[in-house]
Amino acid sequence: MYPMDGDNRCLQAVIFDFDYTLADSSRGAVQCINFALDRMGLPAVEGALACKTIGLSLEDTYLTLTGNQKERAGEFERLFIEHAEEVMIDLTSVFDWVPDVLRLISVAGLRLGIVSTKYRRRIEAILEREGLRDFFDVIIGGEDVSKHKPHPEGLLAAVQKLRVSSLSTLYVGDSVVDARVAESGSVPFVAVLSGVTPRSHFEIYPAIAILEDLRGLPALLQTSRSPQTTGN
Repeated sequence: MYPMDGDNRCLQAVIFDFDYTLADSSRGAVQCINFALDRMGLPAVEGALACKTIGLSLEDTYLTLTGNQKERAGEFERLFIEHAEEVMIDLTSVFDWVPDVLRLISVAGLRLGIVSTKYRRRIEAILEREGLRDFFDVIIGGEDVSKHKPHPEGLLAAVQKLRVSSLSTLYVGDSVVDARVAESGSVPFVAVLSGVTPRSHFEIYPAIAILEDLRGLPALLQTSRSPQTTGN
């Protein structure tokens, strides 16, 4: 484990992205995206394409999937949220290995947090359902920031709320957006491949490690002594 003395580089906290890092919300996201597009009179998109936008803001999701101008992004966001209120919690499942990973990390005395574009109240409802809410000291959702990822506002707010330094924190995420958030916030990063982003896309970013999924994180924390990076 990282040494936990007075050095501000010693690991004190781990902050996670939510979608595709801790949980799979792909069924809900695809359904909500195509609900919104249908109501707007736009063609549906394939599930694989929709899944590539998970973790983006709703505006960026709309622009990525349609290539249209921003004028209708607000309508898309409203319709997505309308349907998400009905289905998103039920259609999101926490990865099977997450409870054990959280227990292993928390017993080491580390503080845990989540920073996501998903609404905090939905994350909290999913965690409550799974009996996992008490593991987390802070959760920053999309409604808690004025600037969404890849801006580091949410990540830096979580670091501040945890009362730790950026260098004593790890951010763990599944997407290039997460890697960019960590880099711009000067927070050491660990990538996981439990989403749709291939390993090669992470290799140009500084990262302590690229893991298949969170099951590799406890061992990494046990063997790492200080933030070492891979990539260019």
